[in-house]
Amino acid sequence: MRSILFITFVLLTSMSFGQKKVKYPPLKLTNALVIGQMDTPDDRYSIEISMTDLFARNGVKASPSLNVLKLGNDAQLLASDSLQKIVAAKDIDTYALITIRGFDRKYQPSNVNDDFETALGQASFFGLYREGAVSVSVQFKFFRDGKCVYAEVIKVGNIGSRESVIKRLSKKVNKRLAKKWKK
Repeated sequence: MRSILFITFVLLTSMSFGQKKVKYPPLKLTNALVIGQMDTPDDRYSIEISMTDLFARNGVKASPSLNVLKLGNDAQLLASDSLQKIVAAKDIDTYALITIRGFDRKYQPSNVNDDFETALGQASFFGLYREGAVSVSVQFKFFRDGKCVYAEVIKVGNIGSRESVIKRLSKKVNKRLAKKWKK
């Protein structure tokens, strides 16, 4: 009986200590350069335009990275001083990096201690939608002054097409903007 209680105690304590949650200060999002790290240019364009539109409708001054970079250019160029000066001239100090983390519900924000340049160098090998997938995990990382100030994974379930991913993601991001990101 003692051994069962001991094993139960060990399992419960390991489960509670095993999952570290990073606490972030309030984001207070007022502006953002939206950067999509997607496998295909079509997905990148779709996610950047839809999220920029959503941010703008919620009072956040937003611009897609496609206005700064040409389609097909490496996103790592955004870490260069010259492009950061161009972005700063547009009164934008926050970079919103959007990445597909996979088609599972178990993902947590990855590498939250990364700097902006390192995060841009990490490629995403997933598209917005994969046949047979029922959910997708989308990571949002916000950077200011080259440091990650906020990261969150949004899990979108019950997907059936590329359009449904964007629609359901927009709905969830809209709620996050109102409840967490703008406050």
